[in-house]
Amino acid sequence: MKSEVLKSIKQTEEEYLTMISEAKAEREKRISGAKQEADNLIMKAKADIEEYKKKRLADAREEAANRRRAIVKAGEDRTAALRTRGKKNLDKAAALLIERLKEQLHVTA
Repeated sequence: MKSEVLKSIKQTEEEYLTMISEAKAEREKRISGAKQEADNLIMKAKADIEEYKKKRLADAREEAANRRRAIVKAGEDRTAALRTRGKKNLDKAAALLIERLKEQLHVTA
């Protein structure tokens, strides 16, 4: 009877050692899988960040180009308006210039 109890204890001990060994192997497998998943998530996050950065830079460049076009157009519009106004006043300006020149030369017409 003692030997049966000892055999039973020995068998139970071997079963527990096997269970412990299997549990350790499963733990290592899960840890390895979790590390691999974490690495994949980090790589994906880095790729997403790079893509986001490129998009934001492209958006900023486009906005800057739009602002530049608006500023150039406003300048061109102002230039055209000044030219038109200048052409309207050209005859008056020429007459005024001639009048002032005559005054300077003391000429009477």
